[in-house]
Amino acid sequence: MLSTHKLVNILQAYIIRRLFFLFFVIFGVSLLVFTIQYSYGPDRRAMLYVDSPQQAKDIPELKKKYGLNDPYPVQYVRYLKEIAMGNFGYSIVAARPVWDAFLHYLPITIELNLFVVPLFIIIGIWLGKQAGIKRNTTYDHVTRILAIIGWSLPTFLFALILLMIFYGKFGLFEPAMLSANIEAFILDNPDKYIKYTGMYTIDGILNGEFGITWDAIKHLFLPVLTQVIVIVAILMRVMRSSMVEEISKDYVITAQAKGVDSKTIFNKHVKRNALIPVITIAGQLAALSMEGSIAVEMIFNRHGIGNWLAHAALKLDTSVIMFMCLFMAVIFVVTNLIIDLLYAYIDPRIRLT
Repeated sequence: MLSTHKLVNILQAYIIRRLFFLFFVIFGVSLLVFTIQYSYGPDRRAMLYVDSPQQAKDIPELKKKYGLNDPYPVQYVRYLKEIAMGNFGYSIVAARPVWDAFLHYLPITIELNLFVVPLFIIIGIWLGKQAGIKRNTTYDHVTRILAIIGWSLPTFLFALILLMIFYGKFGLFEPAMLSANIEAFILDNPDKYIKYTGMYTIDGILNGEFGITWDAIKHLFLPVLTQVIVIVAILMRVMRSSMVEEISKDYVITAQAKGVDSKTIFNKHVKRNALIPVITIAGQLAALSMEGSIAVEMIFNRHGIGNWLAHAALKLDTSVIMFMCLFMAVIFVVTNLIIDLLYAYIDPRIRLT
């Protein structure tokens, strides 16, 4: 049995090794991103170095200044230097540098995911576990049908249906981040509301304005419901399949033959082993949600990363699109690291080597 000190050392070494690989992943993504950028003309690439609306008018000067007619290797090295200094270009859509725009939109997407991710993981795993245990029963058939419907409906269509029912018919949960009177209160009372995190639900509590928090939660209801239902459908199906596979294994049959309590078998052994493939899917879904659901943010008028990215694509805002490629690469590498650590926690037989 490994000592606690040795386990900690193994864990630290594993994390350091994976973070070291992150450098090579980012390098590969940056090479791909720059190659795509290089396929555009020098005028479009000049926008990567613009950091103000005034500079956007001096494209010829920027091409000369940054040598955008230089050979590919020279321009790539220059591009890496700009990234290292935090210069990701200028966002035409946001009318500000990409990094500044990203910091502005990120809290809005994080706020949505603070509700979405825990809910779809908890609900998806629980429903999938119950469906696996009660397979071929009415409960199993109903949840399977609902899962198929939830996954088959496009996100934008499901969002529109909810909006039509709740807001169109009953006037509830308007598509915005805050009510008009709350927004007016924040604008008219800057001394009573300080933006600590950029998330209204949290900043409302920190400012002692619980009415703002409650209003923000009400406006989050439909976006959260839309994403959770769509994602739960996927996770539930994976969990059910994994549970069914585990239940059919010899160790479960042996434990049942020995008279071991069913709850102990399912909760302590079957569920634990069934979670291995589920963790992978849940982690990838959580990582994807950090990009922001474009359909959800557009339909419910939430000005997060997804909304920003959608408008950037429509306006061919190359700097934003390329930056998001790098951002998602980092998110997926970090998510995979967390997933691997959870593997070892759930199943000690898995070694971090």
